[in-house]
This record gives sequence, structure tokens and C-alpha cells, in this order.
Amino acid sequence: MNLPDRDTPSTRSYLIRALHEWCVDNGFAPHIAVQVDASVQVPLEFVKNGEIVLNVSFDATSSLRLGNDFIEFKARFGGVARDIVVPVTHVVAIYARENGQGMAFPAPEVSSAQPVPSLSPGPGASSDTPLRSPLRAVPTEAVSSPVSEPGDEPPNDGPGKGGARPQLKRVK
Repeated sequence: MNLPDRDTPSTRSYLIRALHEWCVDNGFAPHIAVQVDASVQVPLEFVKNGEIVLNVSFDATSSLRLGNDFIEFKARFGGVARDIVVPVTHVVAIYARENGQGMAFPAPEVSSAQPVPSLSPGPGASSDTPLRSPLRAVPTEAVSSPVSEPGDEPPNDGPGKGGARPQLKRVK
């Protein structure tokens, strides 16, 4: 029995690219669920419970690059252009928004050297003040919002098609 070489690259990046292509080919909007820590560059004000879900369709991103080590693109969040950098190891799922079909991956091991970033209001800010990410805005072409917003549900195309949006369910 041959054991896999420990230097063999992970299949995660290849599976992400394949499922992204499958979504695009079938007219679906591919979304990735990302576990956030200090190595992930995303707008922290959209992070919930240490995770963020990003729309990685070509309509919602600019300069999308699905590399072996990082997923990089530019996108608008609340009208503000941002550079997004996600280590492939932090992608915990990729799925089609419209039907929830996709694949989940094991979460990365939490390193004490890279805690989950937390935002707190600065001096003089009230608890009602929205938190801002330390990321800088970058000039880019018009890009659709990669995060789900009200009214962003898929169309109701007939009986049995309406109702709540599909959700990826993780089974452990």
C-alpha cells in the first residue's frame, strides 16, 4: 500500500476551482464560506461568528484569481471597493447560492499565533457606532456586492420553488 507523499499539495484548491466552474457553467452564483483569522483579508464588519460568506461569481468580483494558496479578488462591500485575500486553507465550503449544492472542507487548525481579529469601537465611539475594518479602499471598476443583501434572494420560478434560501448544511 502506497502512502501519499507528505509534500503532495492539497486537493482543496483544485476542488474549489472545479466547483466554481460547475456553478458558473450552470448559471449559479458560487459562494465560499471562510473561517476568518488574522491571515484572512476581508471586511471584518461583515464577519459573523468567525466566518464570512463571499459571493465569488464573476459578476460580483473583479480580478478574481483562484490560486493554489490564495483566492484573491476585488469587490464592493456597501459601495466601498476592497481587496480580498483568502488563504485556500481557510475556505470551509463552496456552494451554489441557488440550491446549496457544493462541498464542505475541514476547518483549519486554530493557531494561537493568529487569533480571530476582533473589532472594538475607538475612544469616544458609542456602542451604536458601526465598526470599521482596517482595510483600505482600492480603486476598481464597478463590481457587484459579494455579500448577500436584502432582496438578493433567487427568483421564485413556480410552485415549490419559493421559500427560504437554501443553506449549506455541515454534517460532522
